[in-house]
Amino acid sequence: MKRFFAIVLCLLMVTALFACKTQETEQPAEQPVEQSAEQPAEQPAEQPAEQPADQPAEPAAEGLDIKVGFICLHDENSTYDLNFINAAKAACATLGIPEGNYIIKTNIPEGKECYETAADMADSGCKIIFADSFGHEDFMIQAAKEFPDVQFCHSTGTKAHTENLPNYHNAFAAIYEGRYLAGIAAGMKLKEMLDEGKITEDQLKIGYVGAFTYAEVVSGYTSFFLGVKSIVPTVTMEVTFTGSWYDETAEKEGAVKLINNGCVLISQHADSMGAPSACESAGVPNVSYNGSTISVGPNTYIVSSRINWEPYYEYAIKAAAAGEAIPADWTGTIETGSVQLFELNDAVAAKDTQAAIDAAMAALKAGTLHVFDTSTFTKDGATLTSYLADVDTDPAFTPDTEVISDGYFHESEFRSAPYFDIQIDGITLLNMAF
Repeated sequence: MKRFFAIVLCLLMVTALFACKTQETEQPAEQPVEQSAEQPAEQPAEQPAEQPADQPAEPAAEGLDIKVGFICLHDENSTYDLNFINAAKAACATLGIPEGNYIIKTNIPEGKECYETAADMADSGCKIIFADSFGHEDFMIQAAKEFPDVQFCHSTGTKAHTENLPNYHNAFAAIYEGRYLAGIAAGMKLKEMLDEGKITEDQLKIGYVGAFTYAEVVSGYTSFFLGVKSIVPTVTMEVTFTGSWYDETAEKEGAVKLINNGCVLISQHADSMGAPSACESAGVPNVSYNGSTISVGPNTYIVSSRINWEPYYEYAIKAAAAGEAIPADWTGTIETGSVQLFELNDAVAAKDTQAAIDAAMAALKAGTLHVFDTSTFTKDGATLTSYLADVDTDPAFTPDTEVISDGYFHESEFRSAPYFDIQIDGITLLNMAF
């Protein structure tokens, strides 16, 4: 009997082992993640490998669901407008906005065409619209009043803080700091020319081609001059105005006039290659604005300063998409990446120029250097201790705001657009027709 039970027990064990083996061989072909991971690299799986459950795949970056419009005074031939166009494209790319969701309109005059373009953009579904030129402002305001659900952002304008429209905004940057740094590069070049005997002390005169006599231009050429003056204190400067933001012939003629007047270095607040090409022909060093002009001045171009509009575009577009408020005035800085210098042309720039720029930039960031330090310039022979600026830009141009304190002129603090309009000693204006 015991023998019988032993035989039955053995048969049961064999049957159980066979059943286990059969279950193992009939397991589905899909293998656990840890097994498929052992597959040799040279034999990739036919289907994309799935990440383990504890390491989920990151979702694909999704662009902002918003349509954006950009209005430019000129086109890519203008260094000023090209700077905006590049920033617009870069900001939209960073935010994942496809090309079909943003519109860039070029060659839009400072007139009713600006309003019409803005209105067309709003009608087409744009929820935020930018314009890039000073004279666009009144027409952007007109559109903002008509389309209260659309945000309108205007660069270089002055009226947002007095219009008090929740959907109209001004933006600028502390570019006077960038121009000051570019002035240091120019000053280093003058010092090199002086040290090498190429010019004498009585030839320390530079020239500047300006567009209009607006505060923006005055602030720009004065900050540039003060940067030069920080290196060569006895320098003087002549300024000529063209009456246009972009006029290659007038800008070239202006530069030639300055060179013929004995100016040994030229800078500009103008947007064409006119002045840089004149400098290259005459062999006169040049400092540009808004973009490198090395293509037409490889032997004379030193450096260029510019406002980088990409940080503001990104900020404002994200705010509009999220339904968040945008400040009436926004001022970009060196810290926000809004004030930049293009790379030095080492073939022309003086030795140690970059070190001098870096030292000044560090001091600006630290707040130990102020571009419009009143101890560094005079007006009619006197040091200014008080100055009322026309910050609110009323029709009568009545000065309304005290802007000098702590020993310096506080530019772009009471509104984003410049309001420094002081004609300081050492700078001669050749024409005031504009």
